[in-house]
This record gives sequence, C-alpha cells and structure tokens, in this order.
Amino acid sequence: MRIADKIVEDFLQHSGKVTAEQLAQLREQEKSEKRPLQDLAVAGNIITEKDLTKLYADAVDVPFVDLNPKDIKRELFKQLPERIARQYNAVVFDVDKDGIKYVAMADPDDIQAVNFLQKQLGNNLRVYVAPENQIQAALDTYRGNIAGELTKVISSDELSPEEDEETVDENDLKEDSPIAQTVNLIIEYGVKAGASDIHIEPREKYVVVRYRIDGILREANKLPRRVLNALVSRIKILANLKIDEHRAPQDGRFKIAVGSQVFALRVSTLPIVDGEKVVMRILNESVKAATLEELGFWGNALKLLEQAIVQPHGMILVTGPTGSGKSTTLFSVLSQLNTPSVNISTVEDPVEYRIQGVNQTQVNPIAGMTFANGLRSLLRQDPNIIMVGEIRDTETADLAVQAALTGHLVFSTLHTSDAATCLPRLMDMGVEPFLIASTVRVVIGQRLVRRLCQDCRELYTPDDGVINRIREAFALQSAHDFAEINDLERQALKDGIGLDKTGDGKAAISDLSSTDKTIERLWRAHEDGCATCNHTGYKGRIGIYEVLDNNQPVQKAIVTNSTSEALETLAVDGGMITMHVDGLIKSLRGQTTLEEVLRVTAASKE
Repeated sequence: MRIADKIVEDFLQHSGKVTAEQLAQLREQEKSEKRPLQDLAVAGNIITEKDLTKLYADAVDVPFVDLNPKDIKRELFKQLPERIARQYNAVVFDVDKDGIKYVAMADPDDIQAVNFLQKQLGNNLRVYVAPENQIQAALDTYRGNIAGELTKVISSDELSPEEDEETVDENDLKEDSPIAQTVNLIIEYGVKAGASDIHIEPREKYVVVRYRIDGILREANKLPRRVLNALVSRIKILANLKIDEHRAPQDGRFKIAVGSQVFALRVSTLPIVDGEKVVMRILNESVKAATLEELGFWGNALKLLEQAIVQPHGMILVTGPTGSGKSTTLFSVLSQLNTPSVNISTVEDPVEYRIQGVNQTQVNPIAGMTFANGLRSLLRQDPNIIMVGEIRDTETADLAVQAALTGHLVFSTLHTSDAATCLPRLMDMGVEPFLIASTVRVVIGQRLVRRLCQDCRELYTPDDGVINRIREAFALQSAHDFAEINDLERQALKDGIGLDKTGDGKAAISDLSSTDKTIERLWRAHEDGCATCNHTGYKGRIGIYEVLDNNQPVQKAIVTNSTSEALETLAVDGGMITMHVDGLIKSLRGQTTLEEVLRVTAASKE
C-alpha cells in the first residue's frame, strides 16, 4: 500500500500524532533518505502501520480488518493459490453461509488486482484492507506442517541405513538435495515457532534437533545418525566455514529469507564426543526495534532511563547474565537515538543486531581487534555515542570511563547479578571510585520471563499457602509492605501495564484500611494452553527490570567504597523498584506468573 505523502501528512496532523516540528523533520529526512513519508513515520514510531492503515481505510471508504493469521481456517487458503495470493498481497479470511468471500488486501485501490480476484473467486466478493505486515504473516501460513515435511524429506534421502555416515557426497550439498531441504526446514520450523536458538546435537544412535523457545529448550525431532555429517557440512557451507575442520570450534553467519522476512543466523560448531554439535542463533533483521514500553519498562524506571539516554555525556550500563536481553535493550535504545545528526559507533562481539546508519565493528582478537583496541580506535572517529558490547577487563573499563568523561555518551554491559553489584565490580577492575561516581548515569539490571498467553491465561484466587509463599519470597511482612505493592500496582494500572480480562480497574491486593491486607487474585498459565501459544500457556517474553539512579547519596556511597547491599538500600530508599518487585507487579497484572518471576530471580537473591 503506497499512500501519497500529502495524504500521510493530513492523516498525521488530523490524528494529533505529530507536532509541526516533527513533521518538518520527517520532510527533511524524506529528502535526504529518499524514502516514502509513510515508511519514515512508521519507522520513527510516530504512528503504527495498523493505525495508518485504519486512517487510510476511512479515507478510501473501504472496511478495515484486524487480521490474525491464527484465526483463518486452513481450508480457506485453498480458495486462492499461494502464487496468486502473494502476487496480489491478498488472502481469503472468511466465507459466510451465503457463499460471500471476504478478502483482505494491502492495497484495495489496485483495480487490476481486484478485477483478477473477482475472476478467480467470483463476484460474491467483499474487499477489506489490512496492514501489510498482517497480510504477509497470513501468506506465510500457507506452508503446512513443517515437522511432517521434514520427516518426508529425510525418508526420501537416498542414503541407505548401512552407508558410512562419515561419507559426504557432493550431491548431498547441492541446493535441491534432501540435506539442503532438511536444513531449510529445520530453520523454517524454528522461525515459525519463534525460537531464539536451534540446537543440532549428535547422539550415539541419532541426531536430536532442539529449539529454545521463550527461554526453554524443547526437543522437536530425532533424525537418523547417518545424516549428521552431511547436515553439518551443509550448514558450514552456508556460514562460509571450513567443512574439512572437525576438531576445532568454528563461528560463522549467514542470512536466509523465510516468507516475507529476512533472518540472520549466527552459527557455532563444537566438537563433542559423538560428533560435531551446531547451534544457530536466530536474529530477525526485518523486525524494527521495540520501544522501551514494549520491552517492559514503566513508571519511574522508564522515566529515569529516558532522562539518562538524552544526556550529552556519561555512561549507561546494562547488567544481567547471558540471555537476559541486554543486547535487545541496547538495540532499542540505540535505534531510538539513531538520527542523521549523531554519529553512533559500536564495537561488539558478536554483532547481533544490524542497525541502519550505525557504524558497527566486530571484535576480532586474531587481527588485534579487541574491545580495548576497538574502543581506542572509535574515539578517533568523532563519535557522539559509543556502545561497547561488554566491559571484560580493566583496560576496556578505563577507556570507557575516559570516553564518558570527555564528552561521549557510552553504553555497555557487564555480567553481574543485579544493578547494585555492577558498581563495585568496576572498582574491582581498578576504576577509581570518584570516576565511577561522576560518569555513570544509570545502571539497568534485568532478566527475561515468559509472557502469559493472553488468550488462555487463567485468573484464580490464591490460597493461604501461595500468599505465605509470596510473603516470604518478597519480604511482605506488614500491611505497610502490602500497601507499597498495592500503590505500585495501581501505578502500573494507571500506566496501562498488563490490563486484565476483567476490566474492572481494581488492583489485585485488597485496599482495606485494616492490617489484614491480602492478595485477592493471581494469574496462571492454562494447563493445556491453546493453539495461540502452541499449548504451552506462554507466548513470548517480557523483561523485568531495575534502574539504579546514580543520585547524590549513591555517589557518596561509591566514593566511600560501600558494598553492593548498601548501594541497593540507598537506591531503593531513593525510589528504585528492584527487578524482584517489578516481576511481582507484572505477575499481579497478568503479564507473567509468580513461578516465572521466582525462577529467574531466586538465583540472584541467594
């Protein structure tokens, strides 16, 4: 759907989505980047594609439909061949009892497409307009059961069970070979399932394929042992690795298109006892950065972070274990700050997210490109904003602090259990306390928890055992403690965090004046789940955060070499919500479960 720039301007102005200053900036950006105004407005988070499509639907007097591919019955896809559906960006989403076919299109003004569809489907046609990303998602579901297709491809492999598994024929590595199709299907299944990683692991008698979905590894397929070497060799060819090297680990990367989206796969091979194991990290290069609110920031934490990232200089640190979403948080922040007027440079290991317009450098120790050397070089590249993938040693820490002192805004990560522990960790690296106190703006501590499926989650009244567990886990010993949680949850309700099905606008904790405050309701995953969440009860993940503000009391404590416990106490007294409590609020608001919060935070509190 291509909307004229003048119409887009009118939409934005009449809807109140944009100020005159923002509109002028968009026009300038349109001239410099030569991109349509509608694309810039969506990319800049000024308006969503869905809202823009709604406004367009009203203007052209075509009904709008909010298309959910999961709601479309499989038999409806037979109404329109996939080739034609993709050619005209159209999909049949319903047929009523009178035989009227309801078709969603990205561009209902395409008269040629409408005429062709009428010839194909008959005149009993009702045309609707839907966001193009929803159309593309519906088109991607034309493919059937990928796991079943994988079994068919493997069974059609010409290798006999008795054939030597060490032998890899050149025919196995051709684009149209069963092995190549197997690799494609394994990747496609992972993408469709929303996996973050694909594990191909050799066992003594078979090869197991596992997917990490929402942070949990799940076994999906067992393949014949005889395909292992051909499978690994095919992946190595895609990732430009040495196919004759089986004794040393290798790392590579390649891209693949699945449906309408492009994915980068970061490949790591590792020799183990039973053969070579392959892990592929899936990175969606088509997805735009989530906003801070979408990541799970709210309230005072969001306010502090937004204030810190617009400072002209200083340091913002993100902490947490591997897989806690640190790179995603930095990707979101850098995308928000990425404008033609600033120079953003990064040094990363590895480069996970590609950001258009940002100068990203990959660490390469063999060539002498370490974090420290890369950062030293970046300082000569006239940067405004610097991102160092990780502070691992004293030299990198010193350089990052010096960069923050000399007028740069520096982002980086450390592996510590929480935000308060990060500051003593810098001291352990030899950074002077007074330098830490004067350069660090905020420290973000985070974890990822599984998000409850919004379609099948269940509301329940907790019994005394559950309430006592909450009292113990979150140190809620008095009515005052409960009152503080209640206030926070009401703030979350006001901010629109995790609005629940009941829609009653009440908090989960009773608002009594007596000392007997208690939790009246909680959320849990449905035991059997539903089709939306693949019967797991969870779909996607959300972050739980703590944002430590380096205010004056905290700065004084840093200079006197205070412990992390003392720093955390000062931060909480200053209004910081710990990630432990943030998780509790999100569980009360139906975004996750109590069990998930305790699963990811218990280790950090031991």
